[in-house]
Amino acid sequence: MKTKTKLWLTEGGKPLIGEGKAILLKTIDEEKSLNKARKKLNISYKHAWQMLKNIEESAGKPVVISVRGGNQQGTFLTDYAKEVLAEYEAQKQIIHETVDDDTFWEGVGLKITARNQLAGRVLNVEDGDIISKVKIEIEPTVVTSVITRDAVDKLDIKVGDRVLAIIKSTEVMIGKR
Repeated sequence: MKTKTKLWLTEGGKPLIGEGKAILLKTIDEEKSLNKARKKLNISYKHAWQMLKNIEESAGKPVVISVRGGNQQGTFLTDYAKEVLAEYEAQKQIIHETVDDDTFWEGVGLKITARNQLAGRVLNVEDGDIISKVKIEIEPTVVTSVITRDAVDKLDIKVGDRVLAIIKSTEVMIGKR
């Protein structure tokens, strides 16, 4: 049995974007063209345009800007659309970390299977909009963990805290004592 989730963002109680619209926005951003994006996604121009119109109606703001003619022509995401897409990706990552990541269950009191748990002290917390970097002093070296800002906030990680660096083959996690 496998857990599945579905994510969508809302604005004022109205659906704003889910996976399909997020993929469309991301592809437009990559291709700089609605036509190229819709071809890449194998959807009709009318359907792609309707998806954008639905986002704009829910948001009450434009999500794309079309520039005609010259070297700079194309379809570009507005700053608002970039913010929405970044928020969608951040929420998707949080869901992945909690539902899809086997290590989530460690946080609710189940035994941790990672063998490499090193005690250390937080030297620095560098907060980003979505991701934070936490530098941990583990004598005789310093290890950096890249985790979500939400995780830093939930664990209330501050400079000087005693923490555990939980090292797996692909990541360095943090557990607070």
